[in-house]
Amino acid sequence: MNKIVPLAEQLRPKTLDEIVGQDHLVGTSGFITSIIASKKPLSIILWGPPGCGKTSIARLYAKAFSMRFQSLSAIFSGIADLKKIIKDCEENPLFGQMTLLFVDEIHRFNKAQQDAFLPFIENGTIVLVGATAENPSFYLNNALLSRVRVLKLNSLDENSLELLLNNYEIKTRPLNLTQTARQLLIHSAQGDGRYLYNLLENLHGLPSDETLDEVQLENYLQKRAPLYDKGDDQHYNMISALHKSVRGSDPDASLYWFARMLEGGEEPLFIARRLIRMASEDIGLTDPQALQLAIAAKDAYEMLGSPEGELALAQTVVYLALAPKSNAIYTALAKARAAATQTSHLNPPSTILNAPTKLMKNMGYGSDYQYDHDEPAAFSGQNYFPKEIGREKFYNPVERGFEREMVKRIDYFEKLRKKLEGV
Repeated sequence: MNKIVPLAEQLRPKTLDEIVGQDHLVGTSGFITSIIASKKPLSIILWGPPGCGKTSIARLYAKAFSMRFQSLSAIFSGIADLKKIIKDCEENPLFGQMTLLFVDEIHRFNKAQQDAFLPFIENGTIVLVGATAENPSFYLNNALLSRVRVLKLNSLDENSLELLLNNYEIKTRPLNLTQTARQLLIHSAQGDGRYLYNLLENLHGLPSDETLDEVQLENYLQKRAPLYDKGDDQHYNMISALHKSVRGSDPDASLYWFARMLEGGEEPLFIARRLIRMASEDIGLTDPQALQLAIAAKDAYEMLGSPEGELALAQTVVYLALAPKSNAIYTALAKARAAATQTSHLNPPSTILNAPTKLMKNMGYGSDYQYDHDEPAAFSGQNYFPKEIGREKFYNPVERGFEREMVKRIDYFEKLRKKLEGV
């Protein structure tokens, strides 16, 4: 049976000039262009989203140096497969020819397996080119990262996807689409060149004289699952975007990232927990109700589930975004913890220690303690810090929201303290 070659493979770039969207790597002044000009191949990691050209660049990189191209997929391969390739390179060397080993999904090798590449990179047996859609900082060990250059590839923008469409039309046939339908096709690819070609394969059987508008085109396009993986750095990128949008008091951007996470299949309770964090970290006492609402939203979701419970989370997202902001509590705790670490050897002042035994009483525990409720305004003004460091100031409320009331209370007690001290 004849093998059916996918359209994306048929139209794979034949030269580096045909790579689109990655001029910072393969353009006139691109990094890979510079490596080729130096005639000294380096081991590299190509980090970028699906369909941005990682495999094509690896193949053309090997071609530029006339290297033998060998490939592994970390999904299906292991150390035994690597050893076979290395053995073949050592037992059947081609005169003057190096071997480029392309490892797709290299992040799927565990960190011990990654160590297996090291001696063969160092002795020149292979030039390693790894491809990954995940952040190498999280998935590749330091030993491997120290021996390669990590190159970041971009998701393909609309201009790049338009170039791929033009390439398709030149090499196959023109597309009979209205301009809005053409834009829909490009938008549906979501920056993925391979996926764009997959969509074009759906249109192969259409009559050449039929012009499709965007409504008709949608009938031929499969809906793509959102680009989201709860196990990779995208998971953290999305929650970071949501958190910073809330902190930036933008309810619409906050709802957008919240929706992106839901559509990507994120666990809503993960979002709920992070909303509780935001209420404490970025709002605190400027609006004490924010934390109560965030906890209530988590409880509501646990009670209702999806999709009803998602409304409670959305309500909290908007409320937190529009709440007055302060990180005074967050900052105060950080300062207090730093001070606590540096002074952990100091004891509380004996004045405020209980004296349950005669020995402790004779040692001055509890001596001269002032019971605040017996004092005017229920405030004694005595020192509660270790006597070696004196009073410290960690909490500095802002003049926003309810923290304005905190400012007033701090000022009130400060004036009382100075009065008691006779200042």
